[in-house]
Amino acid sequence: MDRPFALLAELTYDCPLHCAYCSNPLDLASYTDELTTAEWQRVIAEARELGALQLHLSGGEPLRRRDLVELVRTGRELGMYSNLVTSGLGFSPARAEQLRAAGLDHVQISVQADEPSLSDRLAGTPSYARKLDAARLVRQLGWPLTVNVVLHRQNLDRIDGILELVEEMGADRVELANTQYYGWAWRNRDGLLPSRAQLERAEQSVRAARERLQDRMQILYILPDYYERYPKPCMGGWAARQIVLAPDGAALPCLAAHDLPLPRASVREHSLAWIWAESPLFQQFRGTDWMADPCRSCERRELDFGGCRCQAFQLTGDPARTDPVCHLSPDHGLVAEAVRNAGDRANDPAPRGEPTLLPRPHPRSTAPRSVPLKEVRQ
Repeated sequence: MDRPFALLAELTYDCPLHCAYCSNPLDLASYTDELTTAEWQRVIAEARELGALQLHLSGGEPLRRRDLVELVRTGRELGMYSNLVTSGLGFSPARAEQLRAAGLDHVQISVQADEPSLSDRLAGTPSYARKLDAARLVRQLGWPLTVNVVLHRQNLDRIDGILELVEEMGADRVELANTQYYGWAWRNRDGLLPSRAQLERAEQSVRAARERLQDRMQILYILPDYYERYPKPCMGGWAARQIVLAPDGAALPCLAAHDLPLPRASVREHSLAWIWAESPLFQQFRGTDWMADPCRSCERRELDFGGCRCQAFQLTGDPARTDPVCHLSPDHGLVAEAVRNAGDRANDPAPRGEPTLLPRPHPRSTAPRSVPLKEVRQ
Protein backbone atom coordinates (compact mmCIF):
# COMPACT_ATOMS: atom_id res chain seq x y z
CA MET A 1 0.00 0.00 0.00
CA ASP A 2 1.31 3.45 -0.83
CA ARG A 3 -1.33 5.25 1.25
CA PRO A 4 -2.40 4.80 4.87
CA PHE A 5 -5.57 2.81 5.42
CA ALA A 6 -6.31 4.17 8.89
CA LEU A 7 -5.49 6.90 11.39
CA LEU A 8 -5.12 5.82 15.01
CA ALA A 9 -5.66 8.99 17.03
CA GLU A 10 -4.40 8.63 20.58
CA LEU A 11 -6.29 11.66 21.82
CA THR A 12 -4.92 11.63 25.37
CA TYR A 13 -2.85 9.41 27.61
CA ASP A 14 -5.02 10.39 30.56
CA CYS A 15 -6.83 7.25 31.72
CA PRO A 16 -8.86 6.13 34.74
CA LEU A 17 -7.22 2.69 34.60
CA HIS A 18 -3.72 1.81 35.79
CA CYS A 19 -3.05 -1.41 33.90
CA ALA A 20 0.39 -2.92 34.43
CA TYR A 21 0.46 -4.12 30.80
CA CYS A 22 -0.15 -0.69 29.24
CA SER A 23 2.04 -0.12 26.17
CA ASN A 24 1.88 3.68 26.33
CA PRO A 25 5.11 5.63 27.00
CA LEU A 26 6.76 5.51 30.40
CA ASP A 27 7.23 9.29 30.46
CA LEU A 28 3.55 10.20 30.34
CA ALA A 29 4.14 13.71 31.64
CA SER A 30 5.86 14.60 28.34
CA TYR A 31 2.58 14.18 26.46
CA THR A 32 0.27 16.50 28.39
CA ASP A 33 0.50 19.32 25.80
CA GLU A 34 -2.28 17.77 23.74
CA LEU A 35 -3.43 18.81 20.29
CA THR A 36 -6.34 21.24 20.29
CA THR A 37 -9.70 20.45 18.75
CA ALA A 38 -8.81 22.48 15.64
CA GLU A 39 -5.47 20.69 15.29
CA TRP A 40 -7.09 17.29 15.52
CA GLN A 41 -9.73 18.28 12.98
CA ARG A 42 -7.05 19.47 10.56
CA VAL A 43 -5.08 16.25 10.93
CA ILE A 44 -8.14 14.05 10.47
CA ALA A 45 -8.91 15.93 7.25
CA GLU A 46 -5.30 15.48 6.09
CA ALA A 47 -5.49 11.76 6.83
CA ARG A 48 -8.65 11.48 4.73
CA GLU A 49 -6.95 13.34 1.87
CA LEU A 50 -4.15 10.78 2.05
CA GLY A 51 -6.69 8.01 1.61
CA ALA A 52 -7.38 6.87 5.18
CA LEU A 53 -10.82 5.27 5.46
CA GLN A 54 -10.87 4.46 9.17
CA LEU A 55 -10.56 6.69 12.23
CA HIS A 56 -9.71 4.89 15.47
CA LEU A 57 -10.12 7.08 18.56
CA SER A 58 -8.01 5.80 21.41
CA GLY A 59 -5.74 6.81 24.27
CA GLY A 60 -5.48 6.54 27.30
CA GLU A 61 -9.18 7.05 27.57
CA PRO A 62 -10.61 9.10 24.67
CA LEU A 63 -13.78 9.84 26.66
CA ARG A 64 -11.61 12.15 28.81
CA ARG A 65 -11.51 14.55 25.84
CA ARG A 66 -14.45 16.97 25.98
CA ASP A 67 -14.29 17.42 22.21
CA LEU A 68 -14.68 13.72 21.38
CA VAL A 69 -18.15 14.22 19.90
CA GLU A 70 -16.83 17.00 17.63
CA LEU A 71 -14.00 14.78 16.41
CA VAL A 72 -16.37 11.92 15.65
CA ARG A 73 -18.57 14.35 13.72
CA THR A 74 -15.54 15.53 11.74
CA GLY A 75 -14.74 11.96 10.76
CA ARG A 76 -18.34 11.29 9.71
CA GLU A 77 -18.48 14.45 7.58
CA LEU A 78 -15.30 13.29 5.82
CA GLY A 79 -16.76 9.85 5.14
CA MET A 80 -14.53 7.92 7.57
CA TYR A 81 -15.56 4.84 9.54
CA SER A 82 -15.03 5.70 13.21
CA ASN A 83 -14.20 3.32 16.05
CA LEU A 84 -14.09 4.27 19.74
CA VAL A 85 -11.49 2.29 21.74
CA THR A 86 -12.49 2.75 25.37
CA SER A 87 -12.26 1.35 28.87
CA GLY A 88 -16.01 1.98 29.13
CA LEU A 89 -15.55 4.33 32.07
CA GLY A 90 -17.25 7.63 31.35
CA PHE A 91 -19.51 6.09 28.71
CA SER A 92 -22.72 7.54 30.12
CA PRO A 93 -26.11 7.31 28.39
CA ALA A 94 -26.01 11.03 27.57
CA ARG A 95 -22.50 10.85 26.10
CA ALA A 96 -23.39 7.72 24.17
CA GLU A 97 -26.42 9.38 22.60
CA GLN A 98 -24.28 12.34 21.56
CA LEU A 99 -21.72 10.05 19.96
CA ARG A 100 -24.39 8.13 18.09
CA ALA A 101 -25.91 11.36 16.79
CA ALA A 102 -22.44 12.50 15.68
CA GLY A 103 -22.04 9.34 13.60
CA LEU A 104 -19.85 6.96 15.63
CA ASP A 105 -19.81 3.57 13.86
CA HIS A 106 -18.28 1.09 16.30
CA VAL A 107 -17.26 0.66 19.94
CA GLN A 108 -14.45 -1.45 21.39
CA ILE A 109 -14.40 -2.00 25.16
CA SER A 110 -11.52 -3.47 27.15
CA VAL A 111 -12.04 -6.19 29.76
CA GLN A 112 -9.37 -7.32 32.22
CA ALA A 113 -10.91 -10.54 33.60
CA ASP A 114 -14.20 -12.32 34.17
CA GLU A 115 -14.14 -12.15 37.97
CA PRO A 116 -14.96 -8.73 39.47
CA SER A 117 -12.27 -8.45 42.15
CA LEU A 118 -9.50 -9.74 39.88
CA SER A 119 -10.64 -7.46 37.06
CA ASP A 120 -10.62 -4.43 39.34
CA ARG A 121 -7.17 -5.26 40.71
CA LEU A 122 -5.70 -5.70 37.23
CA ALA A 123 -7.28 -2.41 36.12
CA GLY A 124 -6.04 -0.65 39.24
CA THR A 125 -9.47 0.79 39.99
CA PRO A 126 -13.08 -0.42 40.47
CA SER A 127 -14.30 -0.77 36.89
CA TYR A 128 -15.77 -4.22 36.24
CA ALA A 129 -19.43 -3.30 36.79
CA ARG A 130 -19.11 -0.10 34.76
CA LYS A 131 -17.64 -2.01 31.84
CA LEU A 132 -20.65 -4.32 31.78
CA ASP A 133 -22.97 -1.30 31.92
CA ALA A 134 -21.11 0.26 28.99
CA ALA A 135 -21.44 -2.94 26.95
CA ARG A 136 -25.19 -3.06 27.59
CA LEU A 137 -25.48 0.54 26.47
CA VAL A 138 -23.59 -0.19 23.27
CA ARG A 139 -25.96 -3.01 22.42
CA GLN A 140 -29.05 -0.95 23.32
CA LEU A 141 -27.97 1.79 20.92
CA GLY A 142 -27.34 -0.67 18.12
CA TRP A 143 -23.57 -0.36 17.70
CA PRO A 144 -21.36 -3.31 16.76
CA LEU A 145 -19.36 -4.31 19.84
CA THR A 146 -15.79 -5.59 20.01
CA VAL A 147 -14.37 -6.65 23.36
CA ASN A 148 -10.59 -6.53 23.76
CA VAL A 149 -8.91 -8.67 26.41
CA VAL A 150 -5.17 -8.34 26.98
CA LEU A 151 -4.02 -11.79 28.11
CA HIS A 152 -1.05 -12.47 30.39
CA ARG A 153 0.17 -14.67 33.20
CA GLN A 154 -2.37 -13.28 35.68
CA ASN A 155 -5.59 -13.92 33.70
CA LEU A 156 -4.78 -16.53 31.05
CA ASP A 157 -6.00 -19.44 33.18
CA ARG A 158 -9.44 -17.79 33.30
CA ILE A 159 -9.93 -17.72 29.56
CA ASP A 160 -13.00 -20.00 29.67
CA GLY A 161 -14.74 -17.63 32.04
CA ILE A 162 -13.60 -14.62 30.00
CA LEU A 163 -15.13 -16.09 26.83
CA GLU A 164 -18.38 -16.80 28.68
CA LEU A 165 -18.45 -13.21 29.94
CA VAL A 166 -17.84 -11.79 26.46
CA GLU A 167 -20.65 -13.95 25.10
CA GLU A 168 -22.99 -12.64 27.82
CA MET A 169 -21.98 -9.09 26.89
CA GLY A 170 -23.34 -9.73 23.39
CA ALA A 171 -20.08 -8.97 21.62
CA ASP A 172 -19.87 -9.39 17.86
CA ARG A 173 -16.11 -9.83 18.07
CA VAL A 174 -13.51 -10.50 20.74
CA GLU A 175 -9.80 -9.82 20.48
CA LEU A 176 -7.82 -12.09 22.78
CA ALA A 177 -4.46 -10.37 22.49
CA ASN A 178 -1.51 -11.67 24.47
CA THR A 179 0.56 -8.86 25.92
CA GLN A 180 3.08 -7.03 23.76
CA TYR A 181 6.06 -6.03 25.89
CA TYR A 182 6.43 -2.29 25.42
CA GLY A 183 6.04 0.61 27.84
CA TRP A 184 4.71 -0.52 31.21
CA ALA A 185 4.37 -4.09 29.98
CA TRP A 186 8.13 -4.16 29.34
CA ARG A 187 8.75 -3.03 32.91
CA ASN A 188 6.43 -5.82 34.11
CA ARG A 189 7.43 -8.56 31.68
CA ASP A 190 8.55 -11.06 34.33
CA GLY A 191 5.19 -10.84 36.05
CA LEU A 192 3.15 -10.96 32.84
CA LEU A 193 4.87 -13.48 30.55
CA PRO A 194 2.82 -16.72 30.62
CA SER A 195 4.19 -20.23 30.62
CA ARG A 196 3.94 -22.56 27.63
CA ALA A 197 1.56 -24.79 29.56
CA GLN A 198 -0.79 -21.85 30.13
CA LEU A 199 -0.78 -21.04 26.42
CA GLU A 200 -1.50 -24.63 25.42
CA ARG A 201 -4.51 -24.77 27.73
CA ALA A 202 -5.73 -21.41 26.43
CA GLU A 203 -5.49 -22.51 22.79
CA GLN A 204 -7.64 -25.55 23.55
CA SER A 205 -10.27 -23.30 25.12
CA VAL A 206 -10.21 -20.92 22.14
CA ARG A 207 -10.65 -23.77 19.65
CA ALA A 208 -13.64 -25.11 21.56
CA ALA A 209 -15.22 -21.64 21.78
CA ARG A 210 -14.74 -21.02 18.06
CA GLU A 211 -16.59 -24.23 17.24
CA ARG A 212 -19.41 -23.36 19.61
CA LEU A 213 -19.75 -19.68 18.67
CA GLN A 214 -18.75 -19.67 15.00
CA ASP A 215 -22.10 -18.28 13.85
CA ARG A 216 -22.46 -15.73 16.65
CA MET A 217 -19.11 -14.20 17.50
CA GLN A 218 -15.76 -13.77 15.78
CA ILE A 219 -12.85 -14.79 18.00
CA LEU A 220 -9.41 -13.40 17.22
CA TYR A 221 -6.63 -15.02 19.25
CA ILE A 222 -3.14 -13.51 19.03
CA LEU A 223 -0.25 -15.57 20.36
CA PRO A 224 2.51 -13.80 22.27
CA ASP A 225 5.47 -13.09 20.01
CA TYR A 226 7.88 -14.84 22.37
CA TYR A 227 6.31 -18.23 21.61
CA GLU A 228 6.26 -17.88 17.83
CA ARG A 229 8.86 -19.39 15.48
CA TYR A 230 8.79 -16.35 13.22
CA PRO A 231 7.97 -12.73 14.12
CA LYS A 232 4.76 -10.98 13.15
CA PRO A 233 4.93 -8.16 10.58
CA CYS A 234 4.84 -4.89 12.50
CA MET A 235 1.53 -3.21 11.57
CA GLY A 236 1.74 -4.98 8.20
CA GLY A 237 5.23 -3.55 7.70
CA TRP A 238 6.84 -0.33 8.94
CA ALA A 239 4.80 2.71 7.81
CA ALA A 240 2.80 0.56 5.41
CA ARG A 241 -0.86 0.77 6.45
CA GLN A 242 -1.53 3.09 9.36
CA ILE A 243 -0.48 6.35 10.98
CA VAL A 244 -0.44 6.64 14.76
CA LEU A 245 -0.71 10.09 16.33
CA ALA A 246 0.30 10.66 19.94
CA PRO A 247 -1.61 13.24 22.03
CA ASP A 248 1.06 15.90 21.46
CA GLY A 249 1.01 15.51 17.67
CA ALA A 250 3.97 13.15 17.29
CA ALA A 251 3.36 11.00 14.21
CA LEU A 252 4.45 7.37 14.49
CA PRO A 253 4.51 4.38 12.14
CA CYS A 254 3.47 2.07 14.99
CA LEU A 255 2.21 2.19 18.56
CA ALA A 256 5.56 1.84 20.34
CA ALA A 257 7.91 3.80 18.06
CA HIS A 258 8.05 6.73 20.50
CA ASP A 259 10.86 4.91 22.34
CA LEU A 260 13.11 4.44 19.31
CA PRO A 261 16.23 6.64 18.93
CA LEU A 262 15.05 8.02 15.58
CA PRO A 263 14.22 11.48 14.18
CA ARG A 264 10.85 12.77 15.33
CA ALA A 265 7.94 13.86 13.14
CA SER A 266 5.14 16.13 14.38
CA VAL A 267 1.94 17.36 12.77
CA ARG A 268 2.61 20.68 14.52
CA GLU A 269 5.62 21.13 12.25
CA HIS A 270 4.75 19.26 9.04
CA SER A 271 1.75 18.11 7.07
CA LEU A 272 0.65 14.52 7.38
CA ALA A 273 1.35 14.05 3.68
CA TRP A 274 4.99 15.08 4.11
CA ILE A 275 5.37 12.88 7.18
CA TRP A 276 3.97 9.84 5.37
CA ALA A 277 5.93 10.26 2.14
CA GLU A 278 9.16 12.02 3.08
CA SER A 279 9.95 12.09 6.79
CA PRO A 280 13.11 10.20 7.79
CA LEU A 281 11.14 8.46 10.54
CA PHE A 282 8.59 6.89 8.21
CA GLN A 283 11.23 6.05 5.62
CA GLN A 284 13.67 4.48 8.09
CA PHE A 285 12.47 0.85 7.94
CA ARG A 286 9.92 0.97 5.15
CA GLY A 287 10.18 -1.94 2.72
CA THR A 288 13.20 -4.28 2.78
CA ASP A 289 16.23 -2.28 1.56
CA TRP A 290 17.34 -1.50 5.13
CA MET A 291 17.71 -5.17 6.06
CA ALA A 292 20.91 -7.03 6.86
CA ASP A 293 21.23 -10.80 7.08
CA PRO A 294 19.61 -13.03 8.10
CA CYS A 295 16.57 -10.96 7.03
CA ARG A 296 18.01 -9.76 3.70
CA SER A 297 18.45 -13.31 2.36
CA CYS A 298 15.32 -14.77 3.99
CA GLU A 299 12.40 -15.85 1.79
CA ARG A 300 10.00 -14.44 4.42
CA ARG A 301 11.41 -10.91 4.28
CA GLU A 302 8.30 -9.56 2.52
CA LEU A 303 5.98 -11.48 4.83
CA ASP A 304 7.22 -10.37 8.24
CA PHE A 305 9.50 -7.45 7.20
CA GLY A 306 12.08 -8.41 9.79
CA GLY A 307 9.53 -8.37 12.60
CA CYS A 308 9.04 -5.59 15.12
CA ARG A 309 11.59 -2.76 15.20
CA CYS A 310 10.48 -1.73 18.67
CA GLN A 311 10.89 -5.25 20.02
CA ALA A 312 14.34 -5.48 18.44
CA PHE A 313 15.29 -2.23 20.19
CA GLN A 314 13.84 -3.29 23.55
CA LEU A 315 15.80 -6.55 23.54
CA THR A 316 19.07 -5.60 21.81
CA GLY A 317 19.33 -1.80 21.90
CA ASP A 318 19.43 -1.69 18.07
CA PRO A 319 16.17 -1.16 16.13
CA ALA A 320 17.83 -2.44 12.91
CA ARG A 321 18.53 -5.92 14.31
CA THR A 322 16.48 -8.92 13.31
CA ASP A 323 13.58 -9.29 15.75
CA PRO A 324 14.93 -11.72 18.41
CA VAL A 325 11.60 -13.54 18.35
CA CYS A 326 12.71 -15.13 15.07
CA HIS A 327 14.46 -18.45 15.61
CA LEU A 328 16.99 -17.41 12.94
CA SER A 329 17.99 -14.26 14.82
CA PRO A 330 21.47 -14.27 16.38
CA ASP A 331 19.78 -12.74 19.45
CA HIS A 332 17.05 -15.39 19.78
CA GLY A 333 18.60 -16.61 23.02
CA LEU A 334 17.28 -13.49 24.75
CA VAL A 335 13.71 -14.59 24.06
CA ALA A 336 14.38 -18.26 24.75
CA GLU A 337 15.77 -17.39 28.18
CA ALA A 338 12.70 -15.32 29.08
CA VAL A 339 10.45 -18.21 28.04
CA ARG A 340 12.47 -20.69 30.11
CA ASN A 341 12.24 -18.43 33.14
CA ALA A 342 8.46 -18.14 32.73
CA GLY A 343 8.21 -21.93 32.67
CA ASP A 344 10.45 -22.30 35.69
CA ARG A 345 8.29 -19.93 37.74
CA ALA A 346 5.16 -21.83 36.72
CA ASN A 347 6.64 -25.14 37.89
CA ASP A 348 7.82 -23.82 41.24
CA PRO A 349 5.12 -24.54 43.85
CA ALA A 350 6.52 -21.89 46.20
CA PRO A 351 8.20 -19.21 44.08
CA ARG A 352 10.55 -16.88 45.89
CA GLY A 353 11.32 -13.27 45.18
CA GLU A 354 8.60 -12.83 42.56
CA PRO A 355 8.64 -9.54 40.65
CA THR A 356 6.14 -6.84 41.45
CA LEU A 357 3.75 -5.31 38.95
CA LEU A 358 4.28 -1.60 38.39
CA PRO A 359 0.89 -0.01 37.60
CA ARG A 360 0.53 2.65 34.95
CA PRO A 361 0.42 6.00 36.77
CA HIS A 362 -1.60 9.09 36.02
CA PRO A 363 0.17 11.19 33.33
CA ARG A 364 1.13 13.79 35.94
CA SER A 365 2.28 11.29 38.54
CA THR A 366 5.99 10.68 39.04
CA ALA A 367 6.11 7.92 41.65
CA PRO A 368 3.74 5.01 40.91
CA ARG A 369 3.24 2.42 43.62
CA SER A 370 4.43 -1.12 42.91
CA VAL A 371 1.82 -3.84 43.48
CA PRO A 372 3.05 -7.28 44.66
CA LEU A 373 1.78 -10.10 42.48
CA LYS A 374 0.09 -11.72 45.47
CA GLU A 375 -2.29 -8.70 45.47
CA VAL A 376 -3.15 -9.30 41.83
CA ARG A 377 -3.77 -13.01 41.89
CA GLN A 378 -7.19 -14.25 42.74
